[in-house]
Amino acid sequence: MYGFYGWEQADITDENGLTPRDYYDRLGRCWCAETCAPRMRRDWTPENKTLGQCSVTAFLLQDIYGGKVYGIPLGDGNYHCFNVADGCLFDLTSEQFGGRVLDYTDCAEQDRAVHFAKTEKRERYELLKERLSAVMNSGEE
Repeated sequence: MYGFYGWEQADITDENGLTPRDYYDRLGRCWCAETCAPRMRRDWTPENKTLGQCSVTAFLLQDIYGGKVYGIPLGDGNYHCFNVADGCLFDLTSEQFGGRVLDYTDCAEQDRAVHFAKTEKRERYELLKERLSAVMNSGEE
């Protein structure tokens, strides 16, 4: 059983037959304080490993599945990013909100170029991508 939003329907597969649940398992070994948004880094812990990981994770999963990245306005000028691909909505980092219920309707599409205009965000994405590649190449599931 998974706790991320959309896990029950996250049955799309990539070219290797992996679902978003499979990537959640692998990313659980990749998320770290260095891939967390700097403003949230002091609160990041292995127990709340998805904290501050939304945009870099969503764009990485977009690389894998295609589709679009959308953002839920958080009311503080920031957005929480999630994926929609092949009609499948999933949010691998939703657990960071604990019991808070997010509204996934009528959300704005997020532009990769706008997000990656921030050097620190692009660097965090590249680090997460490298860490995931290492996990994928390790042969461990």
